[in-house]
Amino acid sequence: MKQIIATILLAGVMLTFSSCEKYLDINKNPNNPDQVEAALLLAPIQNFYALGIQFDARYIGRYVQNWQWFGAGDAWDLHGYVPNSDAGGEIWRNVYWKGGLNLENLIADARANEKWDYLGVGLAMKAWGWQMLTDAHGEIILSEAYDSDPNKNTFNYDTQEKVYAEIVRLCNEAIQALNRTDGRVSQVQLARGDVIYKGDRLKWKRFAYGLLAVTTQRLASKKSAYDPNKVISYVDSSFTSNADDAMLTFNGLNTTDASFFGPIRGNLQPYGQSAFIVRLMDGTVFEGAKDPRMPLMLQPSGDGTYRGLTPGSGQSTAASVPTNTRVVNPWGGTLNVTPAANTPGKYIFTNTGPFPLMTHAQLQFIKAEAAFLKGDKATALAAYRRGIESHLTSPLFGTGISAADRTAYLTNETIIPKTAAELTLNQIMLQKYIAEWGWGFLDTWSDLRRYNYSSDVYTSFQLPQNYFQNNNGKPVQRLRPRYNSEYVWNIDALNKIGGLDIDFHTKPLWFTQP
Repeated sequence: MKQIIATILLAGVMLTFSSCEKYLDINKNPNNPDQVEAALLLAPIQNFYALGIQFDARYIGRYVQNWQWFGAGDAWDLHGYVPNSDAGGEIWRNVYWKGGLNLENLIADARANEKWDYLGVGLAMKAWGWQMLTDAHGEIILSEAYDSDPNKNTFNYDTQEKVYAEIVRLCNEAIQALNRTDGRVSQVQLARGDVIYKGDRLKWKRFAYGLLAVTTQRLASKKSAYDPNKVISYVDSSFTSNADDAMLTFNGLNTTDASFFGPIRGNLQPYGQSAFIVRLMDGTVFEGAKDPRMPLMLQPSGDGTYRGLTPGSGQSTAASVPTNTRVVNPWGGTLNVTPAANTPGKYIFTNTGPFPLMTHAQLQFIKAEAAFLKGDKATALAAYRRGIESHLTSPLFGTGISAADRTAYLTNETIIPKTAAELTLNQIMLQKYIAEWGWGFLDTWSDLRRYNYSSDVYTSFQLPQNYFQNNNGKPVQRLRPRYNSEYVWNIDALNKIGGLDIDFHTKPLWFTQP
């Protein structure tokens, strides 16, 4: 937690001198103000949170088999980790440091100045940050995260159950704030800082309801307190169409303002699409039903055939394997070769993005699963169909999928059964996996863990044949906390939750347990 300590110490210094003589009052320094209005804080926080997912997707993406590493025996492909490394710690870094007190200051400024719209957005962003962090790591530092004691150097972890309760509380408070029209509420002013929804309070309120649906559905099939009716109600209060999708776009002009997934940054050059996603889309799993989204999302080999990598196997470069049959990177180039900055991308793999954070399709699949578990298959089938339709018509594809192709896919009984009674859980979860491929890593990973990586639910999903050496024969369940804060500066607190065990990353999370 070194970054948090540094920020708290800085805040402590400001407080120490705030009541001193005028010539010592550093709070009045125009070059380094301690009070910054919410509008200037919001956009960077939104950007950092999205980039945090993209950074860590390089690792989580291999756990969930969105893509795999070009070389054989990779630790992350085998559900392991790299010891003494910050790999997989970017969401942690962004929530506690780049967001951190900046988000607290945003919320404080909004309260003090009756900017209820900024307050609602800030609270929703805070809830989203905790959701991302606990989905990835399990127990996290919550109640002591922004402790004002400048001498504090150990930050204790809170249970995931407590974190979930706080997410719900923050979402409800955000909705209340977003409902207010008094004070200094103004779409024009909110749009100054809001790069996601451009100041649209209604969409932010729907986002908060969507997050309530996400966090409540995490408890599905495991917790006795799980209530599918709540999930359905939250989804019904959330996104109404693709127009509500939370998307972040980038300027894409250089390596500092482009999407992390863009060719100009080259961050995904070692990764090839997984064999699993290819099987879901080429008709292997869905009995000959070829997905019209495949050519818009995936990359074919040089011979035009779609292929993917299996966990830990890597890309064969043997002379006996023709170059034109090898798996390529997300831009269609040779694996582990830097693409040209102006390489045309597809789907979300462009310099400008966009990068989805939450979508209408995702929420419809959440509703479908909740209704299915409730036993209301009619509602489940309707939501399932809307989820597929929504993704097929997503702005991410532009006009790339014709009405005829959509109709053919939606009338294929392998994809959408004729009757609600024929709908299966694995259909729902597999279509959700496709709709979240390439961006919904945390939600996908949470689903896989809830269902114990079951190939009955995720048809043809294959765990690594050999796990990472520290796994003791178990699949991964969590990212280890960020090395340079926790394993260097917060050892005592980390030890209390078993974080020093070499197989800590295989310890099941609270939401996956009965």
